Amino acid sequence: MADLRNGCAPCGEIKEAVCIDAGRVYDSCCDRDCLEDLRCFFLPETQSLIDNAVSVRLRSAEVLNVFIDVEPVNFNKGFYSCDLTFFFLLSFDLYTSARGCPKVINGIASFNKKVILFGSDGCVKTFSNLIGNDCDRDGHSKIGNNMPKCVVSTVDPVPLSARIGEIRDCYESVCCVPDCVCEAIGGNVVSNLQNGTPTIYATIGLFSVIQLIRNVQMLIPVYDFCVPEKQCKNSTDHPCDTFSKIQFPVDDFFPPRPCNIENGPACSCSEEFTEE
Repeated sequence: MADLRNGCAPCGEIKEAVCIDAGRVYDSCCDRDCLEDLRCFFLPETQSLIDNAVSVRLRSAEVLNVFIDVEPVNFNKGFYSCDLTFFFLLSFDLYTSARGCPKVINGIASFNKKVILFGSDGCVKTFSNLIGNDCDRDGHSKIGNNMPKCVVSTVDPVPLSARIGEIRDCYESVCCVPDCVCEAIGGNVVSNLQNGTPTIYATIGLFSVIQLIRNVQMLIPVYDFCVPEKQCKNSTDHPCDTFSKIQFPVDDFFPPRPCNIENGPACSCSEEFTEE
């Protein structure tokens, strides 16, 4: 056991072992999905522009929200089905004539994904002041959900392509778009379009990481308290003094070559640039 006189342990040695309650990742997976020909939904005024459009270009894509539903798998104890519904905000350049300037429009698209992950099993009932000790209308106390927590991490999707096409199935990819998603484009989208109506189909690339997490008690070694060693600096410098400390953007003026060329490693000039 390390010497703990005066409450201090020698540098680098374990001071004590403590029990903490933290989220442990029981299972996880990563995936890349090429979402081809996602049907997009638009505001009524935007849909009238699409009816007379000649071409379209996908500008950008953003993940607005992910709705997650976790249910146990009946035939495989300890495993859970994670049903994910992604909602995307897509921005387009819409051309209504061959030589005209494009109009920027926004639309909503969705994608459903299901994964099965291991989340262990637990049958305890959890009561906490964070959950609330008041009773509901039936007189039952609120109990914490013992289900594992599903966490989805994504980056903004890669915009690949878009096209204008006619609706072949009026029920195709139609889902209830929540109000919090519709707010991103300023109103409710039109979903009750008839077959043969022009609409936009987009293709995007999505990277995602899905984790199943459960809170558990863990015993961990503690070396010491986390006391910051870096001191805060006051931002009272003169603007020109602050500007003089910024590294010269050499790579912006002289783009570096790729690192896997045959003549040698490539190379960013910013690493070689030194201030006189």
